[in-house]
Amino acid sequence: MSGPQTPEHTLDVHGDSSLCRKDEDIREGTQSSHRMLGFSDALLSIIATVMILPVTHTEISPEQQFDKSIQRLLATRIAVYLMTFLIVTVAWAAHTRLFQVVGKIDDTLALLNLACMMTITLLPYTFSLMVTFPDVPLGIFLFCVCVIAIGVVQALIVGYAFHFPHLLSPQIRCSAHRALSRRHILHLVLRGPVLCFLAAIFSLFFFPVSYLLMVTVIFLPYISKATSWCKDRLVGHRDPPAHNAEVFSFDLHEPLSKERVEAFSDGVYAIVATLLILDICEDNVPDPKAVKEQFRGSLVAALGAYGPHFLAYFGSFATVGLLWFAHHSLFLHVRKATQAMGLLNTLSLAFVGGLPLAYQQTAAFARQPRDELERVRLSCAIVFFASIFQFAIWTAALLRQAETLQPAVRFGGQEHAFMFAKLALYPCASLLAFAATCLLSRFSTAIFHVMQIAVPFAFLLLRLLVRLALASLRGLRHLRPAQPLRSQAPEEAQSQLLPSSC
Repeated sequence: MSGPQTPEHTLDVHGDSSLCRKDEDIREGTQSSHRMLGFSDALLSIIATVMILPVTHTEISPEQQFDKSIQRLLATRIAVYLMTFLIVTVAWAAHTRLFQVVGKIDDTLALLNLACMMTITLLPYTFSLMVTFPDVPLGIFLFCVCVIAIGVVQALIVGYAFHFPHLLSPQIRCSAHRALSRRHILHLVLRGPVLCFLAAIFSLFFFPVSYLLMVTVIFLPYISKATSWCKDRLVGHRDPPAHNAEVFSFDLHEPLSKERVEAFSDGVYAIVATLLILDICEDNVPDPKAVKEQFRGSLVAALGAYGPHFLAYFGSFATVGLLWFAHHSLFLHVRKATQAMGLLNTLSLAFVGGLPLAYQQTAAFARQPRDELERVRLSCAIVFFASIFQFAIWTAALLRQAETLQPAVRFGGQEHAFMFAKLALYPCASLLAFAATCLLSRFSTAIFHVMQIAVPFAFLLLRLLVRLALASLRGLRHLRPAQPLRSQAPEEAQSQLLPSSC
């Protein structure tokens, strides 16, 4: 009789099996796609985040006022930024879904993926042309051409993988209807590029329609689901044929895994925090000649002149860090991310990517004090939308809490009130600061800095404050007089409210 296996023996078995798989991949000339996907996710998160740079570099001279024309210019650029950011996230989601179909890669697939990534890296340049020359259709045309090229490369990846079935995932490779699967996947991959092809044509003679078509690319999965729902209501639900059930059970627009969403989100937060210090390094290093002439060679005095910029940097970094902390705390208790939660997370990340613009506005308080009210309101609006969409993620999760949330943060859970307070802190603080600037416009800068200082301390004391608030509510509930029962005399009812004698 053989004895039980020891842990060392179990590890040896797992190690031998992994080595066997590696030897098999080497013989077939294939490899795992995990590292390539990590590289692609990092690159896509960088590309999505640096879209904000042309907006932050909007030049406003000290002589210019933050009037209606400047506000209209910034609003237009921010709207175009949000659209292109969301299109990049659509490309990221499609890329991730694509490599759920492709289980392994070889050298050709790796090179095709690099071609796809190279095309994606051109998107920020075409976006810069769009915001710099809004009346010239060439920027829109080139942006659409890049999206079309991305779709073509992804279609080549699909065709190559299906030509060599050993590269496919086991679910597709073992399917009896691979041709139908390939047709279905190509249809999903090429829907967006086809719309961008139409947008490129319309950009040559009526570019507003191009923007409408590009927005349609973002919401295409939801439009498809809404169309299917309406069709089922009008015509009646029809079961798909038996040979198509296996094909259509694989949907590239289903919500991504929680881990993949966390990885992409962490990349966006990290890059936004890095962009803040890059602005400090670029704009706040004193010129040696100016130090000698204006500050008599004192570098300390020269750096003191940049004090408001460093204050704005610390406040902006704290905002980015605490928003990441709230996002981390939320997804720590998430079991599964639904499609609605994925969309809300993307919208939150889009406004998080706009935080470098908020930093630029707050750093300009000292240079252009007459425009501080408008800049404070713009910064409060960016922080509010970045945080309110986080709160919306949690609200959407509560609607299906049995499926999406851990028991601790569901209604009645021990962490429910604390999570509510943590996610509601920044929306309430930014909205309160915005309202306070409307009433006390002379103190708008002070109000904004107080918010930036107070919120981190509120995060530190949040659990204590929530416990005190819950204890106070319980105390008030106990202090409320009990309603006497009809069958009891008034003296008996009053005696129940008094403590019993020792």
